[in-house]
Amino acid sequence: MVPALLGLALLVVPLGALVARVQWATLWSDITAPAALQALGLSLGTGLVATVVCVLLGVPLALVIARAGSRIAGLLRVLVTVPLVLPPMVGGVALLFLFGRTGPLGQALAEWGVQIPFTTTAVIIAQVFVALPFLVLALEGALRTSGVEYERAAATLGAGRWRTLWRVTLPLATPGLVAGVILCFARAVGEFGATALFAGNAPGVTQTMPLAIYTAFNGAGVEQGTAVALSLLLLVTALVVLLLVRGWRQGVAR
Repeated sequence: MVPALLGLALLVVPLGALVARVQWATLWSDITAPAALQALGLSLGTGLVATVVCVLLGVPLALVIARAGSRIAGLLRVLVTVPLVLPPMVGGVALLFLFGRTGPLGQALAEWGVQIPFTTTAVIIAQVFVALPFLVLALEGALRTSGVEYERAAATLGAGRWRTLWRVTLPLATPGLVAGVILCFARAVGEFGATALFAGNAPGVTQTMPLAIYTAFNGAGVEQGTAVALSLLLLVTALVVLLLVRGWRQGVAR
């Protein structure tokens, strides 16, 4: 019990220290400060766009992994998991080398007058890079659990591939899809490392909430009171996400 309680304290006590530093009397004014609203709006907007992109790309990828052979599925699962274990800064460097002026895609886009790094688009790409695995792995697990028996039954009854996908496959995997989307959005909103290197920290353009918090504690950007308020907002968002996922899974289990 002693090491267990110490481990729990290591996780909970720092969060309690954060809550204790919140200036409740000025909390609303801190959150609604112009710089805070800019960072909050940018985080939510790019997070939503990144989540949509993750759904468009992640659902097909999860289907491929779930229906592939064991060796191919194992290899694909490892590749999808890599961004989860990589330091976010490494992801940012990789994206910069790919889309930068000297990168292969960056040079090709530059010929068309398109620049990706240090733009809002770069924020979205960085968020997709770090958040996509959450959706793919959650949905892939649900697809493997549901099996293929109902899909085969639908095929024997004359249903085409698209109809089977929309009427059988995805409805059976809905819990995994919903959980993946929620976790994906939360991860996108909280992204910091890859965004900092690949997109920069320009207020109103690439400065999301995590970047605004970091900047404040380095003596620039929003005030520290606002940074603490934004930190509390991110903490509450994480708790709401976990409660939503837990509630959804319990509801489905019933």
